[in-house]
Amino acid sequence: MSAREFNFDGLVGPSHNYAGLSFGNVASFNNVKSASNPKLAALQGLAKMRALAARGFGQAVMPPQVRPNFRLLRSVGFTGTDAEVLARAAKEAPVILASAYSASPMWTANAATVSPSADSLDGRTHFTAANLNNKLHRAFEHTQSARSLRAIFADRKHFAVHDALPGTPAFGDEGAANHTRFARDHGSAGVELFVYGRTEFDAAAPAPKRFPARQTLEASQAVARLHGLSPERTVYVQQNPDVIDQGVFHNDVIAVGNGNVLFYHEQAFANEADAIERLRRAVGEVGGQFNPIRVATAQVAVADTVASYLFNSQLLTKEGGKMALVVPQECQENAAVARYLEGLLAENGAIDELITFDLRQSMRNGGGPACLRLRVALTDAEAAAMHQGVVMTEALYHTLVAWVEKHYRDSLSPDDLADPQLAIEVRTALEDLSRILDLPDLYDLS
Repeated sequence: MSAREFNFDGLVGPSHNYAGLSFGNVASFNNVKSASNPKLAALQGLAKMRALAARGFGQAVMPPQVRPNFRLLRSVGFTGTDAEVLARAAKEAPVILASAYSASPMWTANAATVSPSADSLDGRTHFTAANLNNKLHRAFEHTQSARSLRAIFADRKHFAVHDALPGTPAFGDEGAANHTRFARDHGSAGVELFVYGRTEFDAAAPAPKRFPARQTLEASQAVARLHGLSPERTVYVQQNPDVIDQGVFHNDVIAVGNGNVLFYHEQAFANEADAIERLRRAVGEVGGQFNPIRVATAQVAVADTVASYLFNSQLLTKEGGKMALVVPQECQENAAVARYLEGLLAENGAIDELITFDLRQSMRNGGGPACLRLRVALTDAEAAAMHQGVVMTEALYHTLVAWVEKHYRDSLSPDDLADPQLAIEVRTALEDLSRILDLPDLYDLS
């Protein structure tokens, strides 16, 4: 059946800031408390969406979440008017205030895990909102993530949106950042790869020692059950604990796949040879010829992949079957990575084009092109059934640019989070956005 992949990019919110809340995310931690530019961040993201849509790739927008999260602040004892809540939180618990203002919902790769209808038992596209329970600032996101997904994919004939897994350590779930799908084409039955960092119920299993492993095997298995996936076409692989301790907090920081191609670093998995062989067998069973592209440590060190976000790239299938690799500008500025990419293109293999974007505002917050997008493979009927107001067009691009220019600040410092006017500005902007996207029930602003 004919199908097309849509990338739903997170629209950076008007309170985009660098709070450095994510221990284990080196880029985010290194930029803690520096001033951000919300307007530039949003415009950079929109420019990427526009360019890819113009190339013919399926492109859509995932709306930002409400900030600050007053429910979080009030649930931990801050009372009074909104202004009083902000003032007291800024004085007594600035880290909790920063958590309530977290910009991390822009990383829509963490919003959910998606299985297309070709893989599911009931023939529907399934979404499970990620609980993100490893971090306070992210643990509240799943409520709005599920609400947004249900607004966009409301037709239950075609779509099933599941609530997040139980918010306990055993079911730590970070969404599509640890999930990859391989298939002959987007409409064919495929193999779904779940990469996990640790096993909750096996104390003897290897685990990182410095940084937390955010995805559990148990969570990955639960998502596969919810989505009705075939066990024969579902593969579970453990991430290398040593690279987690080097700042590879999600699998999408060290590997990316699409079609029959896996672009990965040799240190990505706990047992590389076993992982590649199991994937080769599984992909072969669905009629594909698995094509792993291995980057050796001698070519690019793990530290360089983390600094450049080489693997946090988008691998997009073009007309004719060849692939384009969408990378951040930092890949061109890192000598080892730039040299490797030049050699990769010279091979004229599966990846024959490099598309580079300046995403420095989002990169400084700890994520690149792959973090910004949630991949959804849709048949023609499913694409017609989803809400059309979020699909990127030239008209929507210009409307959103004008919206950003109207509502966003040029600079935001940590001290600005205590400003009650900022909260009012964000609310006003989101009310306007829900009208632009024709999603009147997108937010609960009560």
